[in-house]
Amino acid sequence: MQVTETLNEGLKRGYNIVVTAAELDDKVNEKLTEAQPEVEMKGFRKGKVPMALLKKQYGQRLLGEAMQESIDGAMNQHFEDSGERPALQPEVKMTNEDWKEGDDVHVEMSYEALPEIPEVDLKSIELEKLVVKADDAAVDEALANLAENAQDFKARKKGSKAKDGDQVVMDFVGKVDGEAFEGGSAEDYPLALGSNSFIPGFEEQLVGVKTGEEKDVTVTFPEEYQAEHLAGKEAVFSCTIKEVKEPVAAEINDELATKFGAEDLAALKSQISERLEAEYAGAARAVMKRGLLDKLDDLVAFDLPPTLVEAEAKQIAHQLWHEENPDVEGHDHEEIEATEEHNKLASRRVRLGLLLAELGKKAEVEVTDAEMSQAVMAQARQYPGQERQFFEFVQQNQQMQQQLRAPIFEDKVVDYVFELAQVSDKEVSKDDLQKAVEALEDE
Repeated sequence: MQVTETLNEGLKRGYNIVVTAAELDDKVNEKLTEAQPEVEMKGFRKGKVPMALLKKQYGQRLLGEAMQESIDGAMNQHFEDSGERPALQPEVKMTNEDWKEGDDVHVEMSYEALPEIPEVDLKSIELEKLVVKADDAAVDEALANLAENAQDFKARKKGSKAKDGDQVVMDFVGKVDGEAFEGGSAEDYPLALGSNSFIPGFEEQLVGVKTGEEKDVTVTFPEEYQAEHLAGKEAVFSCTIKEVKEPVAAEINDELATKFGAEDLAALKSQISERLEAEYAGAARAVMKRGLLDKLDDLVAFDLPPTLVEAEAKQIAHQLWHEENPDVEGHDHEEIEATEEHNKLASRRVRLGLLLAELGKKAEVEVTDAEMSQAVMAQARQYPGQERQFFEFVQQNQQMQQQLRAPIFEDKVVDYVFELAQVSDKEVSKDDLQKAVEALEDE
């Protein structure tokens, strides 16, 4: 086998590979010899079929396998000897298209090599971690929100009209074509106006009703309504209003705390404080991660595989175009051209991606099975009722597995760098942290 370099320009590589006819013939004979003891053929005992007959019967089929194995072996040997890693799957094609049995095989292989990643002194990197304490004002604000969400209702003054957001307690009977239907009646039913829990158009007609009033509400069931015998039908609901109540926030006390699983108000405040500080820490980590990536981007410079940058730039352009055109759901639109700005961002992402991959490789960072399972479960929750199908899809789809694994790996590498870098705490206000987070989104 002969391998000859034809291109070595930047990260671009090209090679001619020649597999001789004799090598192919030897490989075919090797395969036949290996299989001979198990071959059965009419007129011969098992394992006693002559080699010449085996070659006539199976040689042509095995020739293709031998050819593929020889080429793959030559490629693998080349990468092992050179130490190079291709950025993408190498492009391989036969150059003697008129090949026939007995000819040498000529193959052309081309690829872009991954660059050498320079060493980075991680211990010299200085980072600032924003620290926010959950003060009393923030805890009180969170408590007030909880109380509002745990709202109760109290009776309005007699004669008051129901407003949007009020609760109406009523009896009702629903009829279609003058006949009451199953499930269309209830007594003492509490309905919050504006909750959209009833058929569209129902709640709006109850705005303005008073206690003791009787009102007919006419609505049309949606065409896609789950009960087929009601879908698209007009219905009249005869409603008797028993009470009109206004919403009131729950009192902030021990009783409220027990509603949220805490022993008392002090314990609830402690839980809220811990949750807030965990949220602040997550936001601060995102800010510090951006700071780290900016510093790494300034510290390293190396050639990038053009195809990787081009693919990343196209993906960025495509994603941003869909964000600007949310009404277009499919991808059957004209090709989106990447701009200079897209290429610049793509270069940064590819550079940092290669650097983090190298740092993770050297630090032997790995994504565990437990971490992958957790990521798959989190993603599966977005498809209620189809979790099993999603799990099976992930198991059979290597690309999806890589999409889930990549961000976990990146975060573990970032945490590894955080441990080595010089990190100083800076106590700031919640508003300052919020501004820092918003600055990330603006970039």
